[in-house]
Amino acid sequence: MTSFLPVRIGVSSCLLGEEVRYDGGHKRSTFLIDGLGAHVEWIPVCPEIECGMGVPREPVRLVSMGGGYQEGRGSAGSLRMVGIESGRDWTEEMKASAKTRVRALGRLELSGYVLKSKSPSCGKEGVPVFPAREMSGEARAAGNHSGSGLFAAELMRYLPLLPVEDEARLGDRIARRHFLLRVFSYYRRLLSTRDFSAKALEELCCKQARALESLTNRSLS
Repeated sequence: MTSFLPVRIGVSSCLLGEEVRYDGGHKRSTFLIDGLGAHVEWIPVCPEIECGMGVPREPVRLVSMGGGYQEGRGSAGSLRMVGIESGRDWTEEMKASAKTRVRALGRLELSGYVLKSKSPSCGKEGVPVFPAREMSGEARAAGNHSGSGLFAAELMRYLPLLPVEDEARLGDRIARRHFLLRVFSYYRRLLSTRDFSAKALEELCCKQARALESLTNRSLS
């Protein structure tokens, strides 16, 4: 039997049920664990833990310090990650840790990545960004702009072709199918540099096609 490279997918640790969130909780995804997990090898990452934050911890948010922040550009230099109450700035620690971690991930031959939506570290897009002047009072309830989490921005910058999605969008059948198609296609490109028989590759494609249909049509309720 042919032994293939596993389909490795990076994932925000909390989505696998790891209790690493600021409140000591998790955001376990049944689909990722019981569905997609049967077909892939997960590489879990919690950027906030890896940059030195503990559990439990003060929650953080993204703040625009002014001077050039553009909506949708979470990696803009004026974007900071700060504690909601204390104002403790974690930006440099997060950026340094993310840079190191993403380069290590690049050596693992990932075929995709699933991020935690809306997270100031892992959010792919739509993460609330608050003007610095609104860090007190009722203005804390909602951000005026949105962007990408600091870790997610570095991941997508360093690995621009890697299929990346957040768990919220995987709840949409069309988005889920599109992501899985990209993951399996990316994986087969990784295999193209290796010496496998045509028959083995054909069998793999058939297996992944069946998995695609099963996962696309899986009920997430």
